Amino acid sequence: MTERCPWCGTDPIYVAYHDHEWGVPERDPRALWEKLILDGFQAGLSWITILRKRDNFRTAFRGFDPEVIAGWGEPEIDRLIRDAGIVRSRAKIEATIGNARAYLRLSERQGFDDFLWRFVDGRPIQNRFARIEDVPAQTVLSQRISKELRDAGFRFCGPVITYAFMQAVGMVNDHLVTCPAHDRVASMAHSGA
Repeated sequence: MTERCPWCGTDPIYVAYHDHEWGVPERDPRALWEKLILDGFQAGLSWITILRKRDNFRTAFRGFDPEVIAGWGEPEIDRLIRDAGIVRSRAKIEATIGNARAYLRLSERQGFDDFLWRFVDGRPIQNRFARIEDVPAQTVLSQRISKELRDAGFRFCGPVITYAFMQAVGMVNDHLVTCPAHDRVASMAHSGA
């Protein structure tokens, strides 16, 4: 019997995210950066909260353009703290600005996508978990990536956030083997998607 991963429940937004985005290998550096930022905003909250506000985040953060955000200061922080459409955490907003600067520095050296995907040799790790209880919250690899991100100047990217990010952008395939998306996502890894 095949059924979706249970974490997405029946909420149509969550189901669509599970079916079409989560675990799909993402190679676009800006899309990767946006997802890392949103995962940082999720800290202490549920992912569905962020998912419901994602369009508001994209508007408030000007399409997650790191070149724009890197130049922001107190006026933009004040504007964002007043924006009820996003998570209004000064620490996370300030981290996003700093993360934009870190992203630009890293991009000049090697590219954000190359930086991330080198940890898995450019190919998603194919896990074969049968139960949600078997899926880890973090791994040795997420700890290593988290440390390197922090060394590069990123914040709100601890090992748990980093592992959730890795799952979402398809660096690991953590769809349960009973989920129809598992094999579909696995085939994308082999096709170089």
